[in-house]
Amino acid sequence: MADGTLTSSALTRAYLRRIAAVDPKVHAVLRTDPTALRQAAASDARHRRGAPRGPLDGIPVLLKDNIDTRDLPTTAGSAALTGKPPRADAPLVTRLRAAGAVILGKTNLSEWANFRADKPTSGWSAVGGQTHNPYVLDRNPCGSSSGSAAALAASLAQVAIGTETDGSIVCPAGMNGVVGHKPSLGLVDQAGVVPISAEQDTAGPLARNVTDVALTLAVLTGSRVPPAPSGWEDLRGKRIGLWRLPELGPDVDALMTRTARTLRAAGAEVVEVKPPYQRRLAELEYPALLSEFHRDIDAYLATRDGPRDLAALNEFTRTHPAERTCFAGRELFERALAAPAAGSPEHRAVRAELKDLARRSVDETLAAHRLDALAAPANPPAWTTDCARGDNDVIPSSTPAAVAGYPSLALPAGFVGELPVGLLLTAGDRQDARLLSLGAAVEHRLPARRAPRYLPTTPAP
Repeated sequence: MADGTLTSSALTRAYLRRIAAVDPKVHAVLRTDPTALRQAAASDARHRRGAPRGPLDGIPVLLKDNIDTRDLPTTAGSAALTGKPPRADAPLVTRLRAAGAVILGKTNLSEWANFRADKPTSGWSAVGGQTHNPYVLDRNPCGSSSGSAAALAASLAQVAIGTETDGSIVCPAGMNGVVGHKPSLGLVDQAGVVPISAEQDTAGPLARNVTDVALTLAVLTGSRVPPAPSGWEDLRGKRIGLWRLPELGPDVDALMTRTARTLRAAGAEVVEVKPPYQRRLAELEYPALLSEFHRDIDAYLATRDGPRDLAALNEFTRTHPAERTCFAGRELFERALAAPAAGSPEHRAVRAELKDLARRSVDETLAAHRLDALAAPANPPAWTTDCARGDNDVIPSSTPAAVAGYPSLALPAGFVGELPVGLLLTAGDRQDARLLSLGAAVEHRLPARRAPRYLPTTPAP
């Protein structure tokens, strides 16, 4: 773009053509923005004047469909929000537009960011149906940012924005062979994003490489990060703690062994660790989230046309036929309605213990072994999508950073058969730039991404 050999209009048209050709296999994109080419033309005019707004000017971006846009529907995947669009853009969208990014469209997601049923099917929503994993189409894309990650795996945009409460950026990134960053809590303005919990929710960027993720994060946060690969540090002398998680299976464990060997050959010191308090974190997280979801979704629904609170949303979901076409469960809605009120003594005690243990889990492990970051598998090989069974997604690696509000970064580590597995890096609070720098160095040594082949099926690993 800088030398005029590529225009935003040409790039945007190429992605729109690719969406039309490829997305019918994947079902990742809910809708494209009819103004995308006008946005691209405006960017081209700025480039011709020698006045681009930064590295994202003219770059096509897809948004998860729980991020408010004033001119496109924002549904969180539910028929309950298919009326009028929100009244205003989310602040993060305002930042993207101000940086000149082309809002290309909205991606499918797990309905209500996977906070509806006990046994949901990731990547399914009443509005968008089922998103498929581009590597093997009968396999699941994982997590609630499933459409954003699958779209990038299929090269339907340059970058995408997802959201995470626990695992919903980093697991889809790992399972679809792309890079996903969950920022430190509060780094990205969360206003205008359909919530689960203000204590854990954050939006974050996904892309096919760490540099594009870092450049997008800089726009989302208004901050500076190392601008190009030449600024990234190498791995010599870095200490990385490997949390193996053998419960994800022997194939994943073998991949972690190979990854550790590669990092050691690049000069890193890799030591094996087991962060403490994981069982207690698992016991406390959902009780806290249930109370916070009731509070935060009520506040959000009050800004939209449709059900005005969780009780009305629960009734809508119970009675609307489209909401039962994959699974009918509303167990989390109903438990949230019955949970202790957010801010009650019972809730405050649970959240305080939860946050304290999550931070100690990371901080104590980093300090005890003098680590620059923790590393763990981001996901198992993708399971077969099955509405009757639901997900098979006990993946504890995302929880410490998600609950603590610390940054994490998933990047491709390799494959089990045809299925991608990611490496999840976690660092301390507000260490996002350092984590991205480390991640780029790891990515350079693990050039593990390869394009998907859209296989209809594959034997189980």
